[in-house]
Amino acid sequence: MFPQISGSMNLGLGCVCRAVCWPSGGVLDSRHCVFAVTLLTLLMQVVVEANSWWSLAMNPLLIPEAYIIGAQPLCSQLVGLSQGQKKLCQLYQDHMQYIGEGAKTGIRECQYQFRHRRWNCSTVDNSSVFGRVMQIGSRETAFTYAISAAGVVNAVSRACREGELSSCGCSRAARPKDLPRDWLWGGCGDNLNYGYRFSKEFVDAREREKSYPKGSYESARLMMNLHNNEAGRRTVSDLAHVSCKCHGVSGSCSLKTCWLQLADFRKVGDALKEKYDSAAAMKLNSRGKLVQMHSKFNPPTSHDLVYIESSPDYCLKNQSTGSLGTVGRLCNKTSEGMDGCELMCCGRGYDQYKAQIVERCHCKFHWCCYVKCKRCTKTVDQFVCK
Repeated sequence: MFPQISGSMNLGLGCVCRAVCWPSGGVLDSRHCVFAVTLLTLLMQVVVEANSWWSLAMNPLLIPEAYIIGAQPLCSQLVGLSQGQKKLCQLYQDHMQYIGEGAKTGIRECQYQFRHRRWNCSTVDNSSVFGRVMQIGSRETAFTYAISAAGVVNAVSRACREGELSSCGCSRAARPKDLPRDWLWGGCGDNLNYGYRFSKEFVDAREREKSYPKGSYESARLMMNLHNNEAGRRTVSDLAHVSCKCHGVSGSCSLKTCWLQLADFRKVGDALKEKYDSAAAMKLNSRGKLVQMHSKFNPPTSHDLVYIESSPDYCLKNQSTGSLGTVGRLCNKTSEGMDGCELMCCGRGYDQYKAQIVERCHCKFHWCCYVKCKRCTKTVDQFVCK
């Protein structure tokens, strides 16, 4: 039987704790009440963590044959989709594989960009993907939202070009004004316009179907997420470029055909990593809008990343923040950067041991046209954080 709620007590934490009366008539004291609220908060966080469309990157159902016409039960069973995203899944079932690929591309790029950092974008399970750390409105969360939204733009735009999706095809972008007059504008370019619009519709759906009290932390976090999603998409758009192919007798290049092409995704990751390093700290003003915390800096644009909470130090494992810690991480003894043993190990010191690695060696070019290498084993020193 559930307890009956009566009375109230302000905890000074932006919430109200009510005295809980059990059927026997006993009343829980304030300490028990605080414990109950804490436990409830943790349980609510677990529920929030389990609901992430990023889990499509881990989902074994993401094969083309799974998305057959009328497969609505599949959409309703996919882990992590909001109601709006499930509706889009039902309407665009052939897109779901590429949303998953986009999420996977974003996760891989995140792990590459942060491979030498204390937080290295580790995935912890197949449902929450990144775990509790995404509950903090930090720089790392800002980057993760941006790179995953960018990944969806990238994957869907290219799937259109390759004819994999029923509702889009090659790019219909307008001819650039600075393209030489005798060059042809055509070919089959990446459909950036469609990829951008679909990513905005799908990725932002979860945030847009929520409603929080004006001025609340949740409303600030919602605005932060939407801003960083857009920054990721705009970075893909900003880096798209014109690519051309020559035509003519014996490669004379008397004629060129050009089209719109997305940049290699590594360039998108590099650009967003720079935006991460210069991300703007934000706060809510009296009107419930996000404003820059430090007014002496230029205000962030829609291309920049923003965050509302300081990052934990990620030095030690912490279940409440989701930090995995750096115990057991490899470090670089000679580096003074974030990958160096002093910073990576947070001053705890490190252990040294010998390891054998196998690498390619004695490579030779053979006509025509391949390179043949031997595999050599060597012993190296490795350093691991205590």
